[in-house]
Amino acid sequence: MCVENDSFQVSEYSKYDVKKGLRDANGNGVIVGLTEVSQVDGTIMVDGVKTECEGILRYRGYSIEDLTNGFLRKRYGFEEVAFLVLFGKLPTEKELSEFKEILNKNRKLPRTFTRDVIMKAASKDVMNAISREVLFLASYDEDALNNDLENVLRQCLYLITVFPMLTVYSYHAYNHYLNGQSMYIHHPDPKLSAAENFLRMLRPDKKYTQLEATVLDLALVLHMEHGGGNNSTFTTRVTTSSGSDTYAVIAAAMSSLKGPKHGGANLKVMDMMSDIRKHVKDPDDKDALKAYLNKILDKEAFDKSGLIYGMGHAIYTKSDPRANVFKSFVQDLAKEKGRLRDFKYYHNIEEIAPGLIMEHKHNNKSVCANVDFYSGFVYDMLDIPKEVYTPLFATARIIGWSAHRIEELISSNKILRPAYVNIHEPRDYIPLEKR
Repeated sequence: MCVENDSFQVSEYSKYDVKKGLRDANGNGVIVGLTEVSQVDGTIMVDGVKTECEGILRYRGYSIEDLTNGFLRKRYGFEEVAFLVLFGKLPTEKELSEFKEILNKNRKLPRTFTRDVIMKAASKDVMNAISREVLFLASYDEDALNNDLENVLRQCLYLITVFPMLTVYSYHAYNHYLNGQSMYIHHPDPKLSAAENFLRMLRPDKKYTQLEATVLDLALVLHMEHGGGNNSTFTTRVTTSSGSDTYAVIAAAMSSLKGPKHGGANLKVMDMMSDIRKHVKDPDDKDALKAYLNKILDKEAFDKSGLIYGMGHAIYTKSDPRANVFKSFVQDLAKEKGRLRDFKYYHNIEEIAPGLIMEHKHNNKSVCANVDFYSGFVYDMLDIPKEVYTPLFATARIIGWSAHRIEELISSNKILRPAYVNIHEPRDYIPLEKR
């Protein structure tokens, strides 16, 4: 009955000029607000014509290339870039030091929280577990419902700081209580960066290499923010506009990110690559790769969806700047881990797939590898369990959510309320005995 009574003809959407999915006929997002947090673009105007360009990602006006070049191979960048995204300016050495000190002071959960909340209600879905834990944390905050800016900033900084702990501890609880594995609860080290502490808490022996921490730090920076229109950030904006509290807003954003259409893309890439390796034994056999990718596009192989996961993006056309920045470090990590053969699959598929997709779609719109194409491979090389992939995404993206929540509170006092057109004809009530 639901299918019968809740289905619409595609023509109905165009009849009422509905921007389905809040996108126009060309797939571009409908403009619903303004932001200074970040810019995401794959086109520029040339002589009045929208033209494809290399992907643009700017945090507070700074290109992601300049930002990452500024700290890579010199220091970890997560805290520095988080300061920028949250406050709109690059920190001085003094400001960065003070910011790190604030984060360090916040890096602790309420007494018995790990035992009473995380360990006693282990879940196979780590995202659900973290969402529940975020809402539980509101019970420990005497000012949880106060939306004054200073209080919201305090709450955001606290959640940003404890998210790695919630993620790792929730995974260990799941792995112990549901999988029967040993339980490890390592406390964070105040001298370490967010990326270093994540690896330290996750691993039984607390050990990691400099390159491992550098690559994870870079991954966190690249996933930190991506405009106001992505589903979880828009959810943050919508929920904030209703006057809801910080804990509820972040839990709502988590629920959005959990959806496989948003936060689970790298898992699909990993499954697809595993399937490709089974059917194409030599990563350098480009003809065999091309033939199998064509089968995937023709819905004859893998999950028969016709999609090559990790290829294409809603905004980026010629390139995803995050993937471009990531790739050289992915190769370095593959070399350190003895996974260069696997890296060749990714490298060659990235080279072959865009042209095949354009041929199958019969259009000239460029297609590029996106950051999800490589991120799952990186996490696998870092021995990060698949159950933690999306929570790790959230550990980075909570910076962007927080910045957009703050911007929404400062710049808008209207509840976001789009309209739906009712297309059902009026009906007269029929008495029960006559139906």
